[in-house]
Amino acid sequence: MIFQPAIIALLLASALCVLGLAASAPFAFEVMRRWDIRSGSERQLQLERRTYLFSTLLTLVLGLQLAAVLLFVFNAEKMSGMFVGAMCAVGTLNVNAFGFPALNAKIAVFFLAAMWLAINHVDSRAHDYPLVRIKYGLLLLMAPLLAASAWIELQYFLGLKADVITSCCGSLFSEGSPTLAAEASAMAPLPAMWLFYGSLGAAIALAAWHGLGGGRSRVAGYALATASATAFVATIAGILSFVSLYIYEHPHHHCPFCILKPEYGYQGYWLYVPLFFATAAGLAAGAVQPFARIASLREIVPGFSRRLAAIAASGFALTAGIATLMIWQSRLMLLAQA
Repeated sequence: MIFQPAIIALLLASALCVLGLAASAPFAFEVMRRWDIRSGSERQLQLERRTYLFSTLLTLVLGLQLAAVLLFVFNAEKMSGMFVGAMCAVGTLNVNAFGFPALNAKIAVFFLAAMWLAINHVDSRAHDYPLVRIKYGLLLLMAPLLAASAWIELQYFLGLKADVITSCCGSLFSEGSPTLAAEASAMAPLPAMWLFYGSLGAAIALAAWHGLGGGRSRVAGYALATASATAFVATIAGILSFVSLYIYEHPHHHCPFCILKPEYGYQGYWLYVPLFFATAAGLAAGAVQPFARIASLREIVPGFSRRLAAIAASGFALTAGIATLMIWQSRLMLLAQA
């Protein structure tokens, strides 16, 4: 099964990421030890030239990780028909013990890569590159997680066996299952709706506050990052507890993966894509705030943070609007049953 085109693409993306980090690590150590923008020495000039090369390389490999999350989920859904007992991506991810850890690791890498790319962007626009040491130090801290994510993903794909009888979403998201997902699924519809729309509304309001202030309020930037992380968790819980029910028009089907299937019009992608990018933008807005007081970044960080706030507000608003439309079009009367 490892020779499936999507699996090969995912493994190549992970391998490129690990190789890119391995190639960049010695340079990162050298930058942290010897970088001095005030120096006109030949060594400093070589470091500056090599910085362009490695920044471009890292932007490419980390950018691939952003797309890899979507491909990973799409592949899990597509392969569900190959395993006995699997009805959706949950069955594919349950084939061995590495499935869901691989997915969670890729989600973590997605958000960390987005924040690093934001820091790299503002640094590359400053004339004195004030964040070179910081961003390469952060890269060295991220490297173990990225390598671990690649290793878990490889173990997962190597462990895919067609003769394994797996379990699907009914066992994982049922109310009697001892998992966090089951607890979220068991949440009453009305409180779940308050949490869902309240967290999204708070994130949109904070993004608007930060954006209308020109991106200059550091407090608003940090608040936006916190609200974005909260909205992400609350939205996933809302999809589990009530949005998915309206899509399926079934009061007991809580799976957040079946909504990605063609028989439901791939509606899940319309929810997840804006949610992920809005959350990444909100977290990135918070990630660049510590550097807003640096002289060469005083005008760069606010402008970039303002654009990130606009992306976050648009993405969260789109998520809320799409979910509302799905509920409006559904024939399920969930609140009447609650």
